[in-house]
Amino acid sequence: MPLPQAYAQYKNSKILTASPAELTLLLYEGCIKFCNIAKDGIENKDLEKAHTNIVKAQKIIDYLRQTLDMKYPVAQDFENIYSYLSQRLIEANVHKDAEILEEILTHLRSVRDNWKEVMRKNGVSSTML
Repeated sequence: MPLPQAYAQYKNSKILTASPAELTLLLYEGCIKFCNIAKDGIENKDLEKAHTNIVKAQKIIDYLRQTLDMKYPVAQDFENIYSYLSQRLIEANVHKDAEILEEILTHLRSVRDNWKEVMRKNGVSSTML
């Protein structure tokens, strides 16, 4: 089996066996990855690459917003964060602004790190990811 195919199969298996908390962490990681790629696209004047990856990040944020369970008070806090990030992603895409993407990345890394800490305190391992 070629290495890229083996990696894709491993990645798919990792997703299929992940807990909801681990899936959320994977989404944060993916969003960070796409923002980094978009930032690189802007810095290298590859506007299509920037646009494509900002849209991917937007889709992840939209998905996270749609899956919030609003019966928990903390969900409104996440809704506020996701709403802000969504608006900033639109602005970053319209203006192809790497500084806005860096701001978004700062927020995403903070949310991701806090999520990892919550997982750790609740006994959910993030080492498989």
